[in-house]
Formats: sequence, structure tokens, C-alpha cells
Amino acid sequence: MDIDARLDKIQESLGRIETRQTAELASGNLLNNEFRVFSQWGEDGIIQKLIRHIDIGEKIFIEFGVENYTESNTRFLLTNNNWSGLVIDGSQSNIDYIKRDKIYWQYNLKAECAFITKENINQIFEKNGIKGDIGILSIDIDGNDYWVWEAITTVNPAIVIIEYNAKFGSDLSVTVPYESDFVRSKKHYSMIYYGASLKALYILGSKKGYTLVGCNSNGVNAFFVRNDLMVNEIKEVTVADGYFSNLFRESRDIDGKLMYLSPEEELKLILTMPLIEINE
Repeated sequence: MDIDARLDKIQESLGRIETRQTAELASGNLLNNEFRVFSQWGEDGIIQKLIRHIDIGEKIFIEFGVENYTESNTRFLLTNNNWSGLVIDGSQSNIDYIKRDKIYWQYNLKAECAFITKENINQIFEKNGIKGDIGILSIDIDGNDYWVWEAITTVNPAIVIIEYNAKFGSDLSVTVPYESDFVRSKKHYSMIYYGASLKALYILGSKKGYTLVGCNSNGVNAFFVRNDLMVNEIKEVTVADGYFSNLFRESRDIDGKLMYLSPEEELKLILTMPLIEINE
């Protein structure tokens, strides 16, 4: 067994230990359950909390914007909980990497190369034989996240995990305008003009029949549960209570160098760009 495989095994073992330990927590606060195995932040632990209490029939996930899938929200679900899934990325080299990874034959995983738009997303699901009820939908495309979630009609996830742009703060209800070819790195040199605010996603989730149950403490992902699957162990939160700002100062100048702007300066910068206000 090579070193990478050994490290994966160690990560998975630690994740199983964390899962057992957090299972004893009675608190409905998702943040108490945060831990990471393959996720970027604490999403692995939050997901384990949710699936422990929610009655999920079809243990199938869809995640897009996965890059090469070594860091993702659903990989621990695949290896620890034996879920099946579809991952999508716009880079063929990333998809080729995934298909060479041992998990591609060890588990029931499909990988699709596609640049996701609101026009093609349902067709991609159908092409891969996924429709109706599924367990988790994880959306992270650094751009049209709001518009793509709004367009999805062919699957009915129990849980939706979606990236919000914390730079917009907790009060604004806005998203970037839809452009089918939106690429964050090309749209604005700052790299912080993308996606939607938490409040905008909250409004969309409500329209689609979902309850906001929390965000990770790094201010990246919001978690929604389908209304008919809510249970006492999982608590609804308001936008104000669920919102977390992110502490990483990732804004760049025109030459691509980090600017280390304050949150107030970052917001002032992106408010100079076109935005669509989302109303209830």
C-alpha cells in the first residue's frame, strides 16, 4: 500500500472516531459536530450529523465543482457510509484523475466532465440515470450557484449544501447576474465577485421547500433540509443566526497579488459590480 493510500485510511479511521464521538452530542447546533476528513472545512461532521437524524431513502449524492475530488463534501460519505454518487467538474484532467483513483472501482461513483449551466444541469443528471429523490446535492461552482439551484427540477434532494459568498454580509439579498459562461477568475480581477449572499439562497430555499439549518463556521457553505424531512434534532436557523463571515482575505489586485482587504473594503469593491436583488 502506497503512502497516499495509507494516509487515506488514517483519515477515514479518524473520521469514524469523530463520527462516534459526535453521535453522543445532544445539541442541535451543527457547529458542535464539525470535523473534516476530506472536506475543506467542517462539512464532513455536519453531514454525518444530518444523515444520522434525517430519514433518507435514496442514499445517493450529487456534487459539482469537485476538481479532482481529493477534497470534497461527499468523499467521506462514499467511503464511510457506502453511498453512491455523481461528481461533476468542468476539467477533463480532473475527471481523468478521478477515474484513475481507486475509489472509482471500489465504490459506485460516476464522474462527468461538464461546464455546468442552468440550461444543461437537468440533462446531465438524466444522462447519468439520476432523478427523483436523492440524499444530498452539493453545489459549489463559484459563480452561478443561485441560478443553477433554481433551475434544478429533476432531482429532489433531502439535503442541499450550497456555497454562499460571505463577502456580501448577512443583510443583502443579492446574486451575480446569470451568464452561462461565468468564470470567477475571468469576471473580475479581485476573485471575490461571484455567487450569492446567504439571504438570497435562504429565500430561494424557502421557495423550493427547504429550511436553513446552519452554515459551517468558516463562512463558506450553507445547509438546507427539505421541509418534509425536518426533525426535532435538527433546528431551523435564521439568516442572522446562521451567517458566518469568512476570515480568509483572498481579494487580489489587478496584477493578481493579494490585497488583504478588510471585510468592509471587500464589500465596497464588489458592490461596484452588477448584482441582482432577490426578493421574497
